[in-house]
Amino acid sequence: MLCRVWQMRSCASVLNQAASWKVGSRQKHTLPDLTYDYGALEPHICAEIMQLHHSKHHATYVNNLNVTEEKYQEALAKGDVTAQVALQAALKFNGGGHINHTIFWTNLSPNGGGEPQGELMEAIKRDFGSFQKMQEKLSAATVAVQGSGWGWLGYDKESGRLRVAACANQDPLQGTTGLIPLLGIDVWEHAYYLQYKNVRPDYVKAIWNVVNWENVSDRLQTAKK
Repeated sequence: MLCRVWQMRSCASVLNQAASWKVGSRQKHTLPDLTYDYGALEPHICAEIMQLHHSKHHATYVNNLNVTEEKYQEALAKGDVTAQVALQAALKFNGGGHINHTIFWTNLSPNGGGEPQGELMEAIKRDFGSFQKMQEKLSAATVAVQGSGWGWLGYDKESGRLRVAACANQDPLQGTTGLIPLLGIDVWEHAYYLQYKNVRPDYVKAIWNVVNWENVSDRLQTAKK
């Protein structure tokens, strides 16, 4: 199980979200600023949801991750393996929550929607047949998540192909599947319930109108290096 913690560290480093894990030199994680106003994604995602989602829910993951890492550092310093193992669930949950949401905010844009261009579109057509088929597959996988979790479009570095995957709770895509995250759709109820109630498919359908394909394309280019 200890290897999963190191996988999470690697994933966070790739996304520029990890702090140093050296004892005595750890930098605390912080809540990233949004590049748009809370109301900028309306009518697809309302301002109240965005404000609560970012300033409350994501902030809680960041705070809890910092607290958990402090405890983990103490356990490392003491050589307390039992405590290290006991903290892994909290590291995975809060670390994953921070990683996932940091990607999510950049995946969205008030100028988003439509279809991707260039190399990303070519890869989608190659691996799914068409943009519509990819959209349908990712939407279906996301809507089908039981309870809370995420739907993902990821890059399989070994095969050089795009894949659709779903992760439960806040499990980070790369740390649990090996896929490099390109586009994530949050289907925890706090991401949509105030506006869409229990009709998750309507939320998933609406979010395509604000997908930042430029960001997804940039992530693909970085993943291929």
